Amino acid sequence: MAISTADFKNGKAIVIEGKPYVIIEFQHVKPGKGGAFVRTKVRDIRSGRVNDLTFRSGEKFDEIRMEQREMQYLYSDGDEYHFMDTDSYEQMALAADVVGEAVQWLKENDTATLQYAGQELIGVEPPMFVELAVTETEPGFKGDTVQGGNKPATLETGAVINVPMFINTGDVLKVDTRDGRYITRV
Repeated sequence: MAISTADFKNGKAIVIEGKPYVIIEFQHVKPGKGGAFVRTKVRDIRSGRVNDLTFRSGEKFDEIRMEQREMQYLYSDGDEYHFMDTDSYEQMALAADVVGEAVQWLKENDTATLQYAGQELIGVEPPMFVELAVTETEPGFKGDTVQGGNKPATLETGAVINVPMFINTGDVLKVDTRDGRYITRV
């Protein structure tokens, strides 16, 4: 199905010169002189490279159907990460570069969203909030308060985040996976 620049939305997948891209952001520009155009920032689905491209207003592109599948993260055997479709119980192994940054927020049996553009897997998205235990952090001192500053803490998945001074090893924390921010102690 063909779409024009007027139908652009963030996250929409399109084909440009035979290559699949995902629109990261776009801006319609109407200069005082000349025709309108659309300035876009797109990510190549296969390589992950981000490009800035400009198109004439009204230009048409083929759209790629986007699909999301919920899958359960099972385990890692070192260089591959294994997921299972909870409906069909079909298992699949993904390379570390496909899983990317999401691996630092996934622990065994968590549910992740696999994003597909057509039949091609383009990424793995962890849940928005996860609860992870602190495996290592410097001890807090008497009198530390919430506003007293931050310190680094290593979580059970290996991720390192900044936490308030009163957090200790063994505490379970709620973390926002979009930006790696500490939310609260559970």
